[in-house]
Amino acid sequence: MPLDGNGGYTVDRYTLDFDWRAPRTPFPATATLAATATQALSRFDLDFAGNTLRSVTVDGAPARTERKGDELVVTPGRPLARGHRFTVRVAYTADPTQRRHRDDAIQDYGWVPTDDGTLLSPQPDGARMIFPANDHPSLRAPYTFHVTTPPGITAVANGRLVKREARPDGRTRWTYDSEQPLAAQLVQLAIGRLTVIDGKGPNGLPVRDVVPDSLVADTKAYRSLTPDHLAWLEQRLGPYPFRRYGVLVGTGDLPVALETQSLSTVPSADLLGDQVTAERNLVHELTHHWTGDSVAIRRWSDLWLSEGHARFYELLYADTHGGRSMADMMRSAYEQHDQWRHDDGAPAEPTEPTLFRQIRYDGSALVLYALREKVGADTFGRIERSWVTEYQGRTAGTRDFVRLASKVAGEDLTPFLEPWLYGAHTPPMPGHPDWHTDPVEDD
Repeated sequence: MPLDGNGGYTVDRYTLDFDWRAPRTPFPATATLAATATQALSRFDLDFAGNTLRSVTVDGAPARTERKGDELVVTPGRPLARGHRFTVRVAYTADPTQRRHRDDAIQDYGWVPTDDGTLLSPQPDGARMIFPANDHPSLRAPYTFHVTTPPGITAVANGRLVKREARPDGRTRWTYDSEQPLAAQLVQLAIGRLTVIDGKGPNGLPVRDVVPDSLVADTKAYRSLTPDHLAWLEQRLGPYPFRRYGVLVGTGDLPVALETQSLSTVPSADLLGDQVTAERNLVHELTHHWTGDSVAIRRWSDLWLSEGHARFYELLYADTHGGRSMADMMRSAYEQHDQWRHDDGAPAEPTEPTLFRQIRYDGSALVLYALREKVGADTFGRIERSWVTEYQGRTAGTRDFVRLASKVAGEDLTPFLEPWLYGAHTPPMPGHPDWHTDPVEDD
């Protein structure tokens, strides 16, 4: 996604103000970005797609604008000096029906209309359909959300509810603070007839589930497993890195679960079927909060670090909780690995169309499995805990992981990992000389 993100400035905080009206109905919105110029700027770009632009100001003064595809080009009345802190206010009419499609695991993304409201599926670059942003997975900032809803309609966003204010007209204004910085692709806002269920996780961690009123009872059994999942992952990866957690049960045409920060989004169907599948999905999204949310990827080619870790721990959990054995799952992935490489690139070499294909999930979990077989389970565990500890709240990439793994293992793992990450063919699996890849079939 070569056009994602913009240089020349950093966003210090987003403030989103949505005057919600009804499902699939355009509504007034403003986005205020507090930012700092990292170079002298005569103009700058925001990622912003669709919607109806009404006005843009910079430091309170009108600015000239031009729309070029998904870019909103802003020219302030006066140039901005390097180091200048400035405020951009974009007023627009939001279109909560905007969606796009990908031919991979993401499928449809952007706004997700529901019968009585909406939720968001912004990964990988759908935030621009919702609000103007500097939209790249490595770029994070704190958020304030102000959402006004009709009577009987609840709004929930990432982080903590700061204020709930009844308006004279019977509407309610909700204010949330994200508490910690997050990437635009991890923003969540749910609006509808929702029940908020508060509980506790390990060490008193606040756990907040957000569930459509009609699904509270039916989803309780699997939602109640969250404290166990947290405890299981903390044993392997260390303390949970955020101030709260919870599950948003998604309805509408939500194709996949998503690791929206502090409030994982999970389709209702995933919580109404068999327990093994439900827990795999729940553990997958929770794992992302260590690897993907807290440790953010530096560039999209590092996605294997996020999805590979989430799939690895999902399968490791299922191994001892009623699912197929980890070894069986990894052997199956190994057999298909050459085909995946042929079709969609090596784990750390995606193209934009192949970003969320199987090689970035099972295929990347296989890289971590190979590393564990190479260095042993104890050393692998130390690598993992060091990874999420050293880079907690930071951005990191493939080279950082290889360097850290080598340091912890006490040997240079570059010659071992590079063929796994970049090679055209799958290397031998340590300790499993009987594992073989299937022949590659051309399209």
